[in-house]
Amino acid sequence: MVVPRPALIEHTAGAPFLLSDTARISVAGAGAADVAGLLAAELAADCGRRPDVVQEPPAFGDIAIVIADHEVPAEHRAEGYTLEVDAGGVRIGAATAAGAFRGVQTLRQLVPADCREDPFTVSPVRVEDHPRYAYRGAMLDVARHFFGVEEVKRFIDAIVLLKVNHLHLHLTDDQGWRIEILSRPELTAVGGRTAVGGAPGGFYTQEQYRDLVAYAAERHVTVVPELDMPGHVNAALVACPELTPDGVAPEPYTGTDVGFSSLLVGHPATERFVREVVREVAALTPGPYLHLGADECLATPHDDYLRFVAFATKEVATAGKTAVGWHELGRSDDLAPGTIGQYWDFVTPRGTSAQEALSFVRQGGAVIVSPADAAYLDIVTAEGEHPGLAWTGRRTTLRSALVWDPARVVPGLADAHILGVEAPLWTETVSTIEEVELMVFPRLAAIAEIGWSPAPADTVDVETARDLDEFAGRLAELAAHWDAAGTVYRRLPGVPWPDPVPEAS
Repeated sequence: MVVPRPALIEHTAGAPFLLSDTARISVAGAGAADVAGLLAAELAADCGRRPDVVQEPPAFGDIAIVIADHEVPAEHRAEGYTLEVDAGGVRIGAATAAGAFRGVQTLRQLVPADCREDPFTVSPVRVEDHPRYAYRGAMLDVARHFFGVEEVKRFIDAIVLLKVNHLHLHLTDDQGWRIEILSRPELTAVGGRTAVGGAPGGFYTQEQYRDLVAYAAERHVTVVPELDMPGHVNAALVACPELTPDGVAPEPYTGTDVGFSSLLVGHPATERFVREVVREVAALTPGPYLHLGADECLATPHDDYLRFVAFATKEVATAGKTAVGWHELGRSDDLAPGTIGQYWDFVTPRGTSAQEALSFVRQGGAVIVSPADAAYLDIVTAEGEHPGLAWTGRRTTLRSALVWDPARVVPGLADAHILGVEAPLWTETVSTIEEVELMVFPRLAAIAEIGWSPAPADTVDVETARDLDEFAGRLAELAAHWDAAGTVYRRLPGVPWPDPVPEAS
């Protein structure tokens, strides 16, 4: 019925709730009115009905949102909520606005997707819910292909329904630099012109980026900006040739190879560059994280790489943020304390990836788990599919996205060491927001379930811990909401999808 599956959901006896034309949203507590305003807007969009928001006790038939410390246990304060539905009304209780907003997303899924035509009813139910992990992310690569502000907002609107609470924006790569830096306008004036395959480039002005960050924050999503370095920097080198060994700018790059570019490590010009871009982006970003990338740095000598990541993570800390980087950062034992690693190797670790992930824990940090062969959404679901890539050597089906567990990937990496999970979408082959959604949905729903829903028992085989058929049934109900919202998704086999929405004549 709901994705991700709540910690507890009980269907209770009695008549359903019916939203009448006179129903209101009653609010109490700090932040409740803002959450109610978002719910009212969603009900208007989903069902064509917009209840008034009032700061009065609820009457029969109202929706109540109550935010107070005692509404959920202290250990679930950050995002926990309760939801009760009966004939007399709907009540969402939480200790924070974020928790109330997560409850709103559950309510939206319980409302019939055809609520514009049929009576607006919700069956009686009681929910007590909270997330397994604090960090549940989706990554959108806007460097390989650029996506404008309204397209990213559309993406945010789609992911919040799944209780995703972090949006990782891959802002820079060899093909383009996508964030305005006032101290270095050439980064976007020159480095922002290009994209894969000669597609139009683009970038966010600082005003546009602030707007995106604020839009996300209103929906309790934290933006995590990524400035990829010391590799993946060709666009920066084109704009700033003083960062190259010979002072000569390389040609702009519109291909899809990786590992060929590098900053000039240890040079004063490079250190000034890193300091300037990190501090400007940190100042624009209220969230706690700034991602440095730092994977696939094949053109950076090993000792230079270690020197660079030690320096760069400390610059991020000096700018008031916690550094995040792909698990290769863990090759260094001199990272800024608390640096977060993002594990991207396979569900079964290869090479030294497991040791590199554990390095972050030893240095006081934690790990975000994103196994490429289960959580990377750019990987095809079937042979010959387009868009999509197949570099992992296997397809990422709905089943493979669902039947893994973060605490069973890296030996020695337990739940206490895991900040959360993230599903990245790299966009070498993805050029429109419709293609983004086609690659992301429904597989992001599986990753969201892993990040939110209770962990399977240690004694249960991870391959059978999650019931794919049961999940598919809930997913089909969610798909009806995607259809109503106009969200594109791929109709993968094994799911009783709703009948396709007829195209307008």
